[in-house]
Amino acid sequence: MSESTEHSGQKFVYDFTEGNRDLKDLLGGKGANLAEMTNLRLPVPPGFTITTEACRVYLDSGSEPPALRDEVSAHLDALERHMGKKLGQADDPLLVSVRSGAKFSMPGMMDTVLNIGLSDASVAGLAQQAGDERFAWDSYRRLVQMFGKTVLGVDGELFEEALDEAKAAKGVTDDTDLDAGDLRALVKAFKGIVTERTGREFPQDPREQMDLAVRAVFDSWNGDRARLYRRQERIPGDLGTAVNICSMVFGNLGPDSGTGVAFTRDPASGQQGVYGDYLQNAQGEDVVAGIRNTVPLADLETIDKASYDRLMEIMETLENHYKDLCDIEFTIERGRLWMLQTRVGKRTAGAAFRIATQLVDQGLIDEAEALKRVNGAQLAQLMFPRFDENATVELLGRGIAASPGAAVGKAVFDSYTAVKWSRSGERVILIRRETNPDDLDGMIAAEGILTSRGGKTSHAAVVARGMGKTCVCGAEDLDVDTKRRRMTVGGTVVEEGDVVSVDGSTGKVYLGEVPVVPSPVVEYFEGRMHAGADDADELVVAVHRMMAYADRVRRLRVRANADNAEDALRARRFGAQGIGLCRTEHMFLGERREMVERLILADTDEERTTALEQLLPLQRQDFVELFEAMDGLPVTVRLLDPPLHEFLPDITELSVRVALAEAREDHNENDLRLLQAVHRLHEQNPMLGLRGVRLGLVIPGLFTMQVRAIAEAAAARKNAKGDPRAEIMIPLVGTVQELEIVRDEAEQVMAEVAAATGVALRLALGTMIELPRAALTAGQIAEAAEFFSFGTNDLTQTVWGFSRDDVEASFFTAYLEKGIFGVSPFETIDRDGVGALVRSAAAAGRATRPDLKLGVCGEHGGDPESVHFFHGVGLDYVSCSPFRIPVARLEAGRAAVLSRHGADSGR
Repeated sequence: MSESTEHSGQKFVYDFTEGNRDLKDLLGGKGANLAEMTNLRLPVPPGFTITTEACRVYLDSGSEPPALRDEVSAHLDALERHMGKKLGQADDPLLVSVRSGAKFSMPGMMDTVLNIGLSDASVAGLAQQAGDERFAWDSYRRLVQMFGKTVLGVDGELFEEALDEAKAAKGVTDDTDLDAGDLRALVKAFKGIVTERTGREFPQDPREQMDLAVRAVFDSWNGDRARLYRRQERIPGDLGTAVNICSMVFGNLGPDSGTGVAFTRDPASGQQGVYGDYLQNAQGEDVVAGIRNTVPLADLETIDKASYDRLMEIMETLENHYKDLCDIEFTIERGRLWMLQTRVGKRTAGAAFRIATQLVDQGLIDEAEALKRVNGAQLAQLMFPRFDENATVELLGRGIAASPGAAVGKAVFDSYTAVKWSRSGERVILIRRETNPDDLDGMIAAEGILTSRGGKTSHAAVVARGMGKTCVCGAEDLDVDTKRRRMTVGGTVVEEGDVVSVDGSTGKVYLGEVPVVPSPVVEYFEGRMHAGADDADELVVAVHRMMAYADRVRRLRVRANADNAEDALRARRFGAQGIGLCRTEHMFLGERREMVERLILADTDEERTTALEQLLPLQRQDFVELFEAMDGLPVTVRLLDPPLHEFLPDITELSVRVALAEAREDHNENDLRLLQAVHRLHEQNPMLGLRGVRLGLVIPGLFTMQVRAIAEAAAARKNAKGDPRAEIMIPLVGTVQELEIVRDEAEQVMAEVAAATGVALRLALGTMIELPRAALTAGQIAEAAEFFSFGTNDLTQTVWGFSRDDVEASFFTAYLEKGIFGVSPFETIDRDGVGALVRSAAAAGRATRPDLKLGVCGEHGGDPESVHFFHGVGLDYVSCSPFRIPVARLEAGRAAVLSRHGADSGR
């Protein structure tokens, strides 16, 4: 089938009047919302959207769909008829903007290009129609600058340097102080830069300008910045982007014009009020670029009250329509208000929880919808520490609190250094006058971002909020010199490498490292702060409400990975419903290691029995304390599963010791014997060697000692009127025969303990599914197991055939950059591989034993996306480290709500 036939009849262009907000997949976020505002009869400049499908055809084939040009021409003709003028018309030009617009907001995409259609032939016509020659030449220089950088790939610094030279020659500091003659000369200089750097003249054909800009938008989908942001935010790489072509309205026509960005609520705190930035006599990119410092949106009331009142009406309309915080871009052209964009606004983690509960209280949404609007990643951010208010500090300055958090690191002044130092293990704070999309990789690498220009709607603020990064913007007192790599505040000079602390909640910047204290959300989970108290923190109250609802609706139970009573108690405070993994090998570190060493190296039954008798009471006491901490809740104890080398001396170190002793003729029989045993038991790949159930079968009495300790501890707790609920898990089983042997021995030991103590014991016996063979023969293994717990860490290693410790530092970065991994399979479960084994093993196990209890105890149990997968598979519980329990609880609730509403709960 030919390409033209394949796409014949397909619609690639939609007028703003034809779409709606539900068409984000096709029209992208900007296009869908421009259409929605048009449908609401709000003042939107006319325009049209080229679909994401056209972009996908372009990316797949290397050229636009054959029908696209004619479709664009038809919509452009209609736009020209509506506006009463043609694109680039010499005496009265129609000008348009070209903007990218993917389904998800992506700061890494192509920058907007304004004023397309201007040329040497039409600039005079624009001046005549506007009655303002300066405005026309200012618009033209903006076009050449934006087009040159964004579409033609010219280094943007060259234009900035030429602009700075023009201002310096004039003796002024602001762009607005340049007159028409200055700007005419600047256009000539800019066009010279384009010619010198690209080998071609700046395009004078308006349609060529538009077509090249559209193609540049398509190309930007696979640009480095876009791919980096997609990896960061886990956005699929095959969506493509739409292109929005909108008739221009001008905010740079004088003091009665301007441009701004508004939020219906504070995106940093969630508080209701008037939030945003406004800049008189400016075009839209001036606000987000932070080139000139803005005034607060509230000041618009005194500048232009009629526009301000109309804007407040529209903001209320949009928030009630979208039932959420809305982010709005607008332009005022000689007193007339125009809406250029709206979207559900990015917000900080704290704002997300506050806004969700506010909207419930206002009756706009229900609790289920509120739960869908918060997530575990945001909750995890709220659990990070904050600066100690009582600490002795050296205040450097103060800016706008753009994105909350406490960030400490070494000052760096460019993105390259931020990435380089971060990869070396340094914590860094990226300091810039203002950020732009080229800084994206540095912003990702940094702990926090600090700029001397820009407001809450600047590039730095918006991107930082989206990524959950601490950010302070518009700290005007800070003189940032990126070329000399320093920042000056009064008489203080901060050189690159000096430590600074940035408080995104207050906007304060400190010299040196400021100590941190626990967040109020952690204090709440610890039980030291109560949501019902009269002085309860508003954020804590919001978190409590969302957690309570999640706990009511979730099906998945949440357990903890905990190896001692202290961790168990903390996990219980954080809401754990038991222990899903107690790793007993962690109980044999320190002084006990020598006992295990003697057990492993024992040559006779007598030596082995002595070693086991020494370990038994220690193990029993471990379990008594653990069962007491988790009284009434299940505790799954995994029998010893260390790679054998962890309990043996290092072979090289021991060999050197023996050799040196022999050279001194100071023979040590114990060391010689130990070296012989280490050689005998040495493994080339210990992670795949004598460990888990194999160790228990090869070293007689090891597992039975542990089972006896568990049983005796359970009996002791019962005699103390406790309610121990122990479960014994056999690790690294690959075949049912291994499990049957250990199970028979364990049942015999439990019967002996019951007879000796007079306490009836019922301890569940199960296994850890962490080998592909175990997953593939799960139906057989379920005959001997009462529960499965999926060990997804080892299962991931064995499915992929690599060791986590070895590969993360070697080739994972390259795999992520090449798109082989969207995210590390150790961070989020690999659904197609590891996930497929979990799904099939769960089904096979329950086919054999319908009442088989299923859980997961790898760290995937605390990963939000993985929790949704485990919910869908039908597991009974997830288990994770204590600190991640609240995240797992919240996500388990979200998974239940999203699956109930038919949404994809995996994104």
